Amino acid sequence: MSMVNVGRPTRPEQSLDLGPSPGAGRGLQQYEPLIFELGGWGKTGVDFEGVEGDLDAVDLDGLTRGAQPALPGLSEPETLRHYVRLSQKNHAIDLALYPLGSCTMKHNPRLDEKLARLPGFADVHPLQPQSTVQGALALMETLSHWLETLTGLPAVALSPKAGAHGELCGLLAIRGAHDARGEARRTVLVPTSAHGTNPASAAQVGYQVREIAQTADGRVDLADLAAQLGPDVAAVMVTNPNTCGLFERDVVEIARLTHAAGAYFYCDGANFNAIVGRVRPADLGVDAMHINLHKTFSTPHGGGGPGAGPVVLSAALAPYAPTPWLIREGDTLRLEEGAVGPAAATQGRVSAFHGQMGMYVRALAYMMSHGADGLRQVAEDAVLNANYVKARLSAAMSPAFPEGPCMHEALFDDTWLDGTGITTLDFAKAMIDEGFHPMTMYFPLVVHGAMLIEPTETESRLELDRFCDTLLGLAAAARAGEVERFRGAPFHAPLRRLDETLAARKPKLRWTPTAR
Repeated sequence: MSMVNVGRPTRPEQSLDLGPSPGAGRGLQQYEPLIFELGGWGKTGVDFEGVEGDLDAVDLDGLTRGAQPALPGLSEPETLRHYVRLSQKNHAIDLALYPLGSCTMKHNPRLDEKLARLPGFADVHPLQPQSTVQGALALMETLSHWLETLTGLPAVALSPKAGAHGELCGLLAIRGAHDARGEARRTVLVPTSAHGTNPASAAQVGYQVREIAQTADGRVDLADLAAQLGPDVAAVMVTNPNTCGLFERDVVEIARLTHAAGAYFYCDGANFNAIVGRVRPADLGVDAMHINLHKTFSTPHGGGGPGAGPVVLSAALAPYAPTPWLIREGDTLRLEEGAVGPAAATQGRVSAFHGQMGMYVRALAYMMSHGADGLRQVAEDAVLNANYVKARLSAAMSPAFPEGPCMHEALFDDTWLDGTGITTLDFAKAMIDEGFHPMTMYFPLVVHGAMLIEPTETESRLELDRFCDTLLGLAAAARAGEVERFRGAPFHAPLRRLDETLAARKPKLRWTPTAR
């Protein structure tokens, strides 16, 4: 049973009181306040006997608690129900398609989760003697081999924790290579359609950022790139496939021009899922690329994370990879953590320890269960599904780049909403009432009113049709003039539409207790 008619858009009854009253619910969802508002301040779910005798707390340096923690005392069923009720208020990939473009929100195989919970991996500690974690180090070595094979690049740094962290790592390696040659290159070129982390990471490393123009068909303007390349340019950062969901057809020429100018080609690997097993970035001329394990190799996002963003490096950049370096000596593996021997030119650490073991296990399990042919099919099915969505929706919505196929995501603009009085945001909010999380909105910025949809390869045709039927029904309602249905949406969510601008500028980050 569902609160909404997924795939069968219906106009909500405007007279219905859709706001739940405290203590009640709607359909099968219960109203649930914050845990601090549940009461239970005078009880505890666990009883301890009193501690006898005096306790010496001098080793705590005065950090002893002076009062009881301000936490409610809940029984086990109360606690369990609280979190189950909260979980029902979130969308999840286990509930329905999650169409966020450029995020690759795909199914996380339970086999991978099971393996990540094996005691030898789940309980490993970064400060254990290396002799006691040879199995974990062997897994890291095998994962490195797969990443190097899939990209064609000879070295990989596993420790970066996410995509932007990987960008920072790769750019530090590029700066190290130029500094070693005595070249004071301090400019990075970034396309106008790039992820916002690209210019941010470059600025963090100390580079000046200049934009590369985009052509009318959504790709890098080669003439503008060639005009801007010079002795001050350290790197060019390009996403391929790019954030418009298109393959950069001139990527080999981009690399040639970049290398001819003495710069390095950094590839944002956020969209590697679209070409994994089909294209080796090294063959395109890439010198450095981060790989989001939590996108391409199906490890959890966000609350299920943390993420992982290993960086693959060319032979020219490999000496500047961060520590620790994983080194095999006969039958033994060890982590070299100092700037000595082969790691003499290292940039040092970019994270406290060695990376995210749980992410490594999940990613390697995903790779090995798919095999080389399966990973190739991942890319093929991701592109097929996105083009199916584009084909089904193009008659009702306006594709931003209608000519030719897309890659892993379908991008629409808001031209088709002209004259309806409805915005991209209104349309996205109405999707919530139909049981779907909205697509990525207003990104990339080069497309007005952008709606970016990435179905991923894990969705069946049945699920794609459910999603497309819903959007087609909403599009028909928009054209029919049902403006209030969109401006007031969502009607059926636990909370109605928020003032997002006010929430961003004046967020309430602290719960203030009322008098008890």
